[in-house]
Amino acid sequence: MKKQIPNIITLANLFLGVIAIVYILQPGLTLTVSAAGDNLVVLPERLMWAGWFIIAAAVVDFFDGFVARLLNVPSEMGKQLDSLADVVSFGVAPGLIAFQFLRFCFSQEAGGLDISMGWLLPAFLIPCAGAFRLARFNLDTSQQYGFKGVPIPAIGLLFASFPMLFWYSQENWVQQLMLNKWTWYGLIFVSCYLMVSELPMLALKFKGFTFKKGLPFILIALVAVLSAAVFGWLAVSVGFFAYVILSLAFKQVES
Repeated sequence: MKKQIPNIITLANLFLGVIAIVYILQPGLTLTVSAAGDNLVVLPERLMWAGWFIIAAAVVDFFDGFVARLLNVPSEMGKQLDSLADVVSFGVAPGLIAFQFLRFCFSQEAGGLDISMGWLLPAFLIPCAGAFRLARFNLDTSQQYGFKGVPIPAIGLLFASFPMLFWYSQENWVQQLMLNKWTWYGLIFVSCYLMVSELPMLALKFKGFTFKKGLPFILIALVAVLSAAVFGWLAVSVGFFAYVILSLAFKQVES
């Protein structure tokens, strides 16, 4: 029974990811009428709950590996199960968030509700890139102390923050940025590239901890805390790109 505890935690990750997907898809965009008689399309607030469930899934995802190491019960099944859960919670769910935001962006334009599905399909490149990255990770034994490509949970957390950023940001330029379809296309393609690339990314795994190895994580934490105090939910995006930049600067992937 002890060896199944990490797997149960991993399944909790998957469970939370599926709940996030339900919140993303229901009730969908809502058509309302303003006081002036204009038709308005409103992005459902339930999308924020999806973001919270993805964040909860990320917390759970951290603990399954930690518990497996603590109980000394790592297994190949656990590794595969973890990837299957991750592709749902941090691939499919974020892809659907991008899909809904793209629909929302187009709905602000004349005839936008009748937009061709082809304009929305790029959102589904996120789970595809995530699945590719996870499959490569499972077969690559050189990523014990660092990653090649941005790990999919980081992408999941980035996209989970966007509903909160949209609703809670007081900055008009942030709102306008989130309502621009080209912003979303850029986020989709940059995220997909970062996942499938072989760029060296930092991981919380060390062969003996030293100040030099811990420095980039200290810097990322400082950036995250300071930007959270100043920018609120925008801090997640700032922290994400700080992680990418510092990973490239320190290059700790071992081959």
